[in-house]
Amino acid sequence: MSKTSSWIAGINAVASSLEHDAEHVREVLIEAGAKNPRLVEIEERARQLDISVRKVNSQAIGGVAGDLRHQGVVARYEAAKSLDESELVPMIEAADGKALVLVLDGVQDPHNLGACLRSAAAAGVTAVVIPKDKAAPINATVRKTSAGAADRMAIFSVTNLARTLRAIKDAGVWVYGLDGTATGTIHQTDFKGNVALVMGGEADGMRRLTREHCDGLVKIPMPGDMESLNVSVATGVALFEVVRQRVEIAK
Repeated sequence: MSKTSSWIAGINAVASSLEHDAEHVREVLIEAGAKNPRLVEIEERARQLDISVRKVNSQAIGGVAGDLRHQGVVARYEAAKSLDESELVPMIEAADGKALVLVLDGVQDPHNLGACLRSAAAAGVTAVVIPKDKAAPINATVRKTSAGAADRMAIFSVTNLARTLRAIKDAGVWVYGLDGTATGTIHQTDFKGNVALVMGGEADGMRRLTREHCDGLVKIPMPGDMESLNVSVATGVALFEVVRQRVEIAK
């Protein structure tokens, strides 16, 4: 895996990186004269970890953060790029029959992608699969929205999503696509074994070929008068139904 440097911005994103993935944080820039006690905590933690800390003016931080809300702190982050596709099946096999794979087919809004990754990390997802085309890149906005999850998770950016779905099915994974027109619901579906959940993009949902490679289609029941949920909300609901079922069987 090669490395790429980028900047992450905001108190929660930087603090999470220091807590969970400090080895990839190269330096921290903090606004000089800022009074927020959390910035003091970040500075102290970075120095404890022997990470370079610089006090700079707000213009310097703004120049690095761009459009991101930085809250007086940014960090230069050297993160591993997405894993090679050949590593996905061994990772599934190592999960001992309890793999949970999240497939995001064309999520193009970086805020949505970041929120999906945050939910995936909280749910203990084994791996996340995204296509290289028609999908948001893992950028600073994604890192901030994901609260650091984007750089702690196994993310596979694949050239041929249909081929990847075939590969994980051959590895014993049941692939379920979320679709509002499905007859069965997530609560009626057995998610206790190796499972992949496929979420479609914001505008058009799953692509036709992706849908055809699913073992089944399921929906989130919605008794209200809304037709659909935001993809990041739907992802969280579906993932934690899997978690609920697995917790129940473990009791």
